[in-house]
Amino acid sequence: MSTRDWLLEDSPHSRWQANAGRAYRVFTALLRNPLSVLGGIIILVLLLTALFAPWIAPFSPTGQNLSQRLLPPSGVNWMGTDELGRDIFSRVVWGSQITLTIVLLVALISAPLGLLIGAIAGYFGGWVDRILMGFTDIFLSLPKLILALAFVAALGPGINNAIIAIAITSWPAYA
Repeated sequence: MSTRDWLLEDSPHSRWQANAGRAYRVFTALLRNPLSVLGGIIILVLLLTALFAPWIAPFSPTGQNLSQRLLPPSGVNWMGTDELGRDIFSRVVWGSQITLTIVLLVALISAPLGLLIGAIAGYFGGWVDRILMGFTDIFLSLPKLILALAFVAALGPGINNAIIAIAITSWPAYA
């Protein structure tokens, strides 16, 4: 086998190198865009906050102290306290875990649902496409927040119902 044939051979190593080069080019292109850098920093801070919440938060997010209620921000309570004496900063830090969970679950539910509906509409075309895209247009024409609140009101309170409601209102963008 000549050197030229060896270079042209499609090996796992050369595919890995090609993929690594492509990923590097995408990463450097993202670094040239200030908004993508800012978004990446925000996501990184949110991930690190959620990961290190037990060490960042100075107080329990659920611990109540009624003698400390409605205190203004201070050196002890950086964001003050709420009506039950809970530290607001600690609640925000621990809330980052809930936020990431909701975002991840909504993305895992709404993206496949929207892609499935869009793929079915595109594959079959005709009247199936008109019906599914008409249904999608109805969801797109309604304000997402109001629609999500309506679904939460119908389903009842709770994080699981909020995730379902947000996912139900988010799939049309993927379709």
